[in-house]
Amino acid sequence: MKGLMCLLLLLETFVCAVHQQVDGGLSENEISQRSEDGRQDPPQTEASPESRQYCHLCLPDIHAALRELTATVTEQKTSIRALETRLRDAEKAAEQQTFILEELNKKHDKMSNLSLSQVEELRKENKDREIAFSASLLQSGSGDIGPSTTEIILVYRNVFTNIGNAYNPITGIFTAPLKGVYVFTFSVYAHGSASNPASAYIVKNGKDVVIAHAHQSQGALNSSKGLVLILEAGDVVYVRLWPNCRIQDNGNNHNTFSGYILFPLR
Repeated sequence: MKGLMCLLLLLETFVCAVHQQVDGGLSENEISQRSEDGRQDPPQTEASPESRQYCHLCLPDIHAALRELTATVTEQKTSIRALETRLRDAEKAAEQQTFILEELNKKHDKMSNLSLSQVEELRKENKDREIAFSASLLQSGSGDIGPSTTEIILVYRNVFTNIGNAYNPITGIFTAPLKGVYVFTFSVYAHGSASNPASAYIVKNGKDVVIAHAHQSQGALNSSKGLVLILEAGDVVYVRLWPNCRIQDNGNNHNTFSGYILFPLR
């Protein structure tokens, strides 16, 4: 850019000098000079009409060149401004991309900094929520339970599943390890008797909740029930045989008691 401006200044100076020479003639050559021998040099003759015409013909070409050069400089300035604008936009876009990458890296680092102890704690918490059991009355053989003059807590000793160990096969009692919504099912089976029906309750904290009952004088009889209970941590659930009732089981595992946590509650 600086080179172009200098060239313009030089061209303008040259044009001015040509104008002065054409308009005023070669005035310096008209000055009388004497030589060493005392003779006067003959005066300089004025520029010929052909020379003046030539100079006048050249001047418009120079002006046209200057105008063309000025237009070129203006066009270059416009192009430079456009390039500068594009460069600023590109720099802003690069800054935005850098910001987004930095935020993503921060989130990645935050997730990576999750300690092994926290992972283990979450794993243990989820494991504690895995609660399910299922069992039948007799481990082997066959036999009757009841009748009795008092209520009998049924102990299901043949355990199929006991995830979380919340069911005790020695006492027959399920103890909720945490607050949540639980599902329970149980069934009773017996041979018909006129005097001894098959009746058993699911009990929550000592209170009868749901009964499974069947009674007929002969033939096989059975009944089953299921329910959903909200339990607090430490609540107990078990099955209790009513007085004067009798049930029978064998290797077919007719009498069962099952339960699992549907989802925990806070």
